[in-house]
Amino acid sequence: MTQPAGPWVMVQRWHHLLFAHWRCPIAELRRLIPEPLEVDTYDGSAWVGVVPFYMSGVRMRLTPPLPTAHAFEELNVRTYVTLDGRPGVWFFSLDCASSLAVIGARIGIYLPYYRASMTMTRDGAVVTYHSERWGMAGPPAAFAGTYQPAGESFNPAPGTLEHFLTERYCLYSSAGKRIWRGDIYHPSWNLQNAEARIERNSMIAAAGIRQLGHEPLLHFSSFQDVRFWWPVRVR
Repeated sequence: MTQPAGPWVMVQRWHHLLFAHWRCPIAELRRLIPEPLEVDTYDGSAWVGVVPFYMSGVRMRLTPPLPTAHAFEELNVRTYVTLDGRPGVWFFSLDCASSLAVIGARIGIYLPYYRASMTMTRDGAVVTYHSERWGMAGPPAAFAGTYQPAGESFNPAPGTLEHFLTERYCLYSSAGKRIWRGDIYHPSWNLQNAEARIERNSMIAAAGIRQLGHEPLLHFSSFQDVRFWWPVRVR
């Protein structure tokens, strides 16, 4: 993936990510995703992901980091879509521990951010993560669990399911009937298989998704450096 044209506008660093993915019927997602976006599939299945992590170094281009919005936990619920042959990510929700980040993301890039009380702690390789959405922020949603890497690291090869789930270089959002695309750029993901004990997860149900496969596919990544471009209207 080549870097998009023009200057980037925001940089973030992501740490200690869990990718927990479940198979999902295409029709279950179709009713929740606006046209003309198409639900993207791998071997005939759509996928829904829950991704907890910590971010740092968040800042706009040519500006210093803001005291309450440069480092915080985030947890997103996502699936995968295409438009005009361009694969990307569709977010059902993004919970985070910074009120300023929630306001900025909702206004600037039209993403469904929600304020939540969140903690992430580490004991060696084991990450413990808790998130509870604020009651006035949106539908009740919570996540609690522990996770850790398991096995050797690898870069996902083109054509594999791991590549399909992670190597995405844009996100889509909507504002009314308008569809927006935000381009992003980062190095190829460095992944490991993961182990997780998920004690509580109402994030997917809060998005209105009712049918999922039983066991999640789990991956871990220790770090990613990401740059964002201004969203552009594509419909």
